[in-house]
Formats: sequence, structure tokens, C-alpha cells
Amino acid sequence: MVRPREFDEQQALAAAMHVFWEQGYEATSMSDLTTRMGIQRPSLYAAFGGKKELFETVLHKYADMSLSFIDKRMQNAVSVKEALRLYFQGIIEGVGGSNPDLGCLCMNTMVELAPHDEIFAHITKDFQLKLTELIQQTLEKGIRTGELSPSLNPVAVSRLLTISAIGLSVTMKSRPERSYVDSVVTEILTVLE
Repeated sequence: MVRPREFDEQQALAAAMHVFWEQGYEATSMSDLTTRMGIQRPSLYAAFGGKKELFETVLHKYADMSLSFIDKRMQNAVSVKEALRLYFQGIIEGVGGSNPDLGCLCMNTMVELAPHDEIFAHITKDFQLKLTELIQQTLEKGIRTGELSPSLNPVAVSRLLTISAIGLSVTMKSRPERSYVDSVVTEILTVLE
């Protein structure tokens, strides 16, 4: 008979997510994970598999949460331009009160693991595509409402904004001057004019 789990799986995943986010995949040890998750190694292996399988689960969860948060935040903005400004501002300030030095876990993985691991390349590419779709839908809404010019190419501009967001997220890890990144965001968003 299988014994029920003696820990909250979602809390354990959230703890693992924060360890990976703070330290990166390679620098995170199994001891780091079990300590923060509050479980023993056999429980970790039984529930999630090894470190790679745990990270894959965590990364999918993070991507879903992140995209949902971005979508909700952009949907609740008073205008399309404000929605995109808020999105970029969130990268600078650290969305949800997180430390902006941490960057985005998906984007960090894109840099650390995607070049060497097909699974993580696929997950991060999927994240990029879904983020681009969210931005494209926002731009199309702006064109429909007349806030943005009908001559704006939502496909090309959404790709440009996604790549700009990735670059900004990676840049934030080096703790740039706030005035520097604020001015960059202002310039990025001139594409909407």
C-alpha cells in the first residue's frame, strides 16, 4: 500500500522554485533543495524524480504562473501603452516584490541550460512564443481601439518587444542604474508611437 505524502507538494515545489531561481540550476545541490523544501531525499525522488525532473516541473509551473500574471496585469491596465509600460516596469522592479537581480527563471534557463539541453530549450522557446502571443494580442487590441496606429505591424513589434524584454531581464541581473534602464524602456516603447 502506498503511503500518503507527508508534505505539501505545492509548497515544496514553490520552495524548490525559489532555490533554483536564486542559485541557478547548476549551482543548486540536492542538499539545498531538500533543506528548503523541508523533505528528505527519498521523498524528493519519489515525488519528483531527480534534480532535472524537479527543475523541469518547477520551470513549467513558473512559466504558467508568470504568463498568467503578465496577462492579468496587462488586461487590467487602463490602456495598451500603459499595459506594456507596466510589463517592462515589472522587469525593472521585480514583479510581485521579487528581487529584480533574480531575473526571470525562464530567461535565466534560456541562458544557462537551453543551449545545452533540448528539454529546456523547448520549454523556454515555448515561453517566448506564448509571451510574444500575449504582447501581440495586446497590440492588436490597441490597433482595434484606435490607441495604436493601424500601420503598426503587431507580429514584428511583439517579437521586438519580447526580445527587448529578454535583454532587459538579463541586464537587470547586473544591477544597472535605474535611470539607465528607465530611459531604455522609454526608448523601447517609442516603437508604439
